[in-house]
Amino acid sequence: MRLRRAVLAIGACVAVVSGAARGQDVRPPTARLVPAPRYSFPAKVDSNTPALWSLVDGVWEMSAITSWGGLPLLSTGSALEHLPPPEAVQVTNHPGHGTWFESMVEDDAGTWYSYYHHERPADQCVRPDRELPRIGSMRSFDRGRTWEDLGIVLEAPAASLACDSSNPYMLGGVGDLSAVLDHDKQDLFIYFSQYPRDVRAQGVAVARLAWADRDAPTGRAAVWNGSAWIPGRAVPSADGVSVTWEYPVGAPLVPATRSWHDGIASADAYWGPSLHWNTYLEQWVMLVNRTRNEKFDLDGHYVAFTPTLSEPASWSRPVEVLNAGGWYSQVVGLEPQDGTDKRAGQRARFFVTGRSDHYIEFSR
Repeated sequence: MRLRRAVLAIGACVAVVSGAARGQDVRPPTARLVPAPRYSFPAKVDSNTPALWSLVDGVWEMSAITSWGGLPLLSTGSALEHLPPPEAVQVTNHPGHGTWFESMVEDDAGTWYSYYHHERPADQCVRPDRELPRIGSMRSFDRGRTWEDLGIVLEAPAASLACDSSNPYMLGGVGDLSAVLDHDKQDLFIYFSQYPRDVRAQGVAVARLAWADRDAPTGRAAVWNGSAWIPGRAVPSADGVSVTWEYPVGAPLVPATRSWHDGIASADAYWGPSLHWNTYLEQWVMLVNRTRNEKFDLDGHYVAFTPTLSEPASWSRPVEVLNAGGWYSQVVGLEPQDGTDKRAGQRARFFVTGRSDHYIEFSR
């Protein structure tokens, strides 16, 4: 985002329902940070940074895509701490404006799929100096060097936009996401930051896409409304020749307590989820940022846990792990040929805005 990425932001809330609130006497896992030798990704970062392992001619390689200012860059090396300077990726059918690759998933045939945050000027609000983000998908057959755009997966309905918002960066929309495939490889779950006009709907929401629809995702996602998965709706164009897709506003897993859009500088929301499967805990882990005002000044990095992706209300109450640094907290696992931003063990690298000064250690 021309404005957003000067401050790195999009706000929302994370899922939180404790085991006790569900009538279960279950104590969630814990996490702590311990000092680590400093390491940074080999390029500037202002989003989540996805990574994948590949076996190429009998040699294992790690690839990571960093994004800055809407430009994704690919770096491939022998391991996380041996990534060389990156090169720009090539995109056919580019959607225009900036794209930030925030998640990558590989299918069984070796095809890579990226799920990206896309920013465009808020022309719908006649305020092109602000942004309206949405979420799209791309596909690569050559391990991330070239990508084909597959279209938009999710965007906010027009009625939810906050065109009169005082927010200095965005006027609604959806973005800053993390997409993970369930263990059965049946569904892709997209946890995303949602920031409509109504504060009751602001927060981290979740959508589900059948993995079988990954090559034609437009119009296929369903959004969790608090009790059911609601699909998008086809809206015919005025000339009847084409259709656009309108997706419902999701139920926030925890609503923001102070709005992004009400003209009051203070805000209180979690945003920018990053999910991974933790092999030690045998649970899903979510890291999120928390903001304290419309400028996205940090109010800490938090962690939450769940045993299953299919029950959005099952996340534990988030607990702060760090009250310092920038944005976009995430992990990269340390296990050779296995650890990535989507898979880690008891100890992993903990990153904030592309830099790691800590390991994160999990206990059960």
